[in-house]
Amino acid sequence: MPKSYDRPVRRVAPLLIAVASCWNGSGSDYMKQPLTPDEERASLEYSRTNPNAQRKTHTIGQPPPKQERDKTGGGGRVLGMFRNTYYDFPREADHSGDAVSIFNASCESIAKVPKSFHDAICVQGSGSLKRGGTVSFAKRDCSCAELCPRTNQKICFEALDPAAFPWGRGASGKAIAPLRSVAADLSVVAMGTVIYISELDGVPRGEGPNDGVSDGCFVVEDKGLKVQGQHVDIFTGHPSQTARLERTVPSNQGVTVVVDAPKCAHLAKR
Repeated sequence: MPKSYDRPVRRVAPLLIAVASCWNGSGSDYMKQPLTPDEERASLEYSRTNPNAQRKTHTIGQPPPKQERDKTGGGGRVLGMFRNTYYDFPREADHSGDAVSIFNASCESIAKVPKSFHDAICVQGSGSLKRGGTVSFAKRDCSCAELCPRTNQKICFEALDPAAFPWGRGASGKAIAPLRSVAADLSVVAMGTVIYISELDGVPRGEGPNDGVSDGCFVVEDKGLKVQGQHVDIFTGHPSQTARLERTVPSNQGVTVVVDAPKCAHLAKR
């Protein structure tokens, strides 16, 4: 589920806009957290000092303007301006410190991991173990689990095949992929819907010259308890990618969501 702002956690952007993305990278959608007061203030300050960053609005249901039709392949239908947040995939290798156990839904120990890693995956929903393998959200209210500081929930996990789920799984049950999978309010955008986001068309997929760029096409493959209304929580994969996006398309700036874009037709059967 993504948790994104709701999945999630948001890292600090150069603009101090953090993105909370609680996902269930494993199906993280049950845990997104609202922005803290400091994050909300940072978002409002960004809007005040960057008045032109937000408002690129279109009438819901209408075709995009010509410049966007050109990008989408000549068509599509605008759903509107959506709040944007990001979530990623914690790695145990990036954490150290006192160890705690993470458990499966039967309260059997999966692994002992640094507490900071536990505190990240209980919000993000999934992550990778140093020994190899992926863990993903399985169950809330586990009596055996450590308390998650951000959500006040006790989360149990499921060990997944890293070959099949290298980045965890979403609420759809499918493997999610960086800069391809998003979480959304399923009452607004149905699971499996292919969307086009012009603001993310052309953003780098990494730092290397061979990493390529995003084509702006995404698939709704996750959800989040706090991902509500016109809000998309975009899975970035790694915190460094989240940081890059925060510099170019900051959280809460707002992005234009288009469906039925010809450019994204190749994802229709994903």
